[in-house]
Amino acid sequence: MDFLIGTAHAQDGAASQGGGMELIFMLVMFGLIFYFMIYRPQAKRVKQHKELIAGISKGDEVLMNGGMVGRITKINEESDFMVIALAESVEVTVQKSAVTAVLPKGTMKSL
Repeated sequence: MDFLIGTAHAQDGAASQGGGMELIFMLVMFGLIFYFMIYRPQAKRVKQHKELIAGISKGDEVLMNGGMVGRITKINEESDFMVIALAESVEVTVQKSAVTAVLPKGTMKSL
């Protein structure tokens, strides 16, 4: 195994001769890939969700994160909560951020 030590030292010296431009180029490329594949799509989804939350109003039928479907009966503008009617006699208080989608009118009757 001693015959591999000289080869390893020779490879180490050859690898350190490369310039720093390759490293900088690789870091820039990694940053661009991170931006376009991870950060930008996530920021777009967050912006769309904020617009969805801002656009909800009383009477809208919504789909919640847990899969519940209900009609908004009361929105508390001061806090981040609203009351949702799941059935005629069942009302639940939830956060606005739990809304996944606003459904078309009449969706609850068709279920």
